[in-house]
Amino acid sequence: MSDKHYSFFGAVEKSFDKAAKYTKWDQGTLEQIKQCNSVLRMNFPVKIGEKIEVIKAYRVQHSHHKTPCKGGIRFATSVNLDEVMALAALMTYKCAIVNVPFGGAKGGISIDPKKYSAYDLEKITRRYTAELIKKNFIGPGTDVPAPDYGTGEREMAWILDTYTSMRPGEIDAAGCVTGKPVTQGGVRGRREATGLGVFFGLREVCNMPDVMDKLGMSIGVKDKRVVVQGLGNVGYHSAKFFQDAGAKITALAEFEGAIWNDDGLDVDAVFEHRKKTGSILNFPGASNFANNTDALEKECDILIPAALENVIDGENAPRVKAKLIGEAANGPLTPEADEEFSRRGIIVVPDMYLNAGGVTVSYFEWLKNLSHVRYGRLEKRFTENLNAHIIGQIEELSGKKVKETAREFIMHGPDEVDLVYSGLEETMITATHEIMNAWKANPAIPDMRTAAYVVAINKVGTSYAELGIFP
Repeated sequence: MSDKHYSFFGAVEKSFDKAAKYTKWDQGTLEQIKQCNSVLRMNFPVKIGEKIEVIKAYRVQHSHHKTPCKGGIRFATSVNLDEVMALAALMTYKCAIVNVPFGGAKGGISIDPKKYSAYDLEKITRRYTAELIKKNFIGPGTDVPAPDYGTGEREMAWILDTYTSMRPGEIDAAGCVTGKPVTQGGVRGRREATGLGVFFGLREVCNMPDVMDKLGMSIGVKDKRVVVQGLGNVGYHSAKFFQDAGAKITALAEFEGAIWNDDGLDVDAVFEHRKKTGSILNFPGASNFANNTDALEKECDILIPAALENVIDGENAPRVKAKLIGEAANGPLTPEADEEFSRRGIIVVPDMYLNAGGVTVSYFEWLKNLSHVRYGRLEKRFTENLNAHIIGQIEELSGKKVKETAREFIMHGPDEVDLVYSGLEETMITATHEIMNAWKANPAIPDMRTAAYVVAINKVGTSYAELGIFP
């Protein structure tokens, strides 16, 4: 039990069991929802330089209540079966909550990508893909991977190329993986999607008068003091969208250290400083924390852990002073931390729905690949011409000219990125209300995470029941 990766899967099961008693499903159905349906472990040889290395890798399909399965591929030395199973399970619940019709999956290769050349990483990625194809663990209708820690657009392009070369002429082949470069069938807006989803979800919670009353905060995100841990893709974009909406980023933490300034930090300037110096420390106008974990304990309105799992546990949770915690990372809080915050009336907006921006936009990318047409291509000009006509009519009838800035805004027809942002905003707002309504409907539910699990379990259970999977 002391192994932290094991406790991660244990934590997912614990959260599931906590929520299961608030649902109507019998023990057998709950057991089926909880289990990982298919687990693939691989050991394959790859020639690195003059030596042969045996690479350890995994792909777990947690649920087939909807297909294809969906989930990222992680390249990290920490990758092991328990972690991959836990992340696959979270994907099932995440997709259910945000109404993305996929089952959950996850993959991982146990390597440190920094130690390999691009050429060697390509060999490893392509061999991994070939193994998945052999076992029917990848395909636009079976299992669709995506990026995660240590992987990005480049690796997804290699996966796509390997798949299409082994499945020539498959018309929907581009849908076998998401998070691809835009030129290879990727979708605009994918890179910032998770951070933007975090922002939309927390903004919606901040716009709920009853919740804000309970926390003793004003409505909206303007002037809220926000602390973000992790300046990777998710942390950077979360911080940036909050800053653009008028919130103050009062502290930022990374593994090399943490900085603070009560008047607010400029996220882009810190990012540039880190690029130049290799560290966020000693940023002009900011003070350094003694330890990077001290940022988690700084007084603030909203705390966003956007780095690794288990950073807030039973030991440091009592010192956390935030009123609202948004889990941008996967599993940043242990069950002990959850209990501590629940006791103190601090609301934790759970990872399994809050960081679903990535999978939501991956779903849009998959749909784009299946429809073989870019979003906005068919209607953009039509909308612009129609809006120009409406403005012309208004000006003619009123005898007044519309301001140039207003004219540009009204006339603008949606580009792909506008439609992706709009679809993501709709998804996060709907999901937030579904979870909050489930929580309000049953006052015995102790926290928002449990409410989110209740929503997820009910949706997956309904799918199984309607499919008639249980004879």
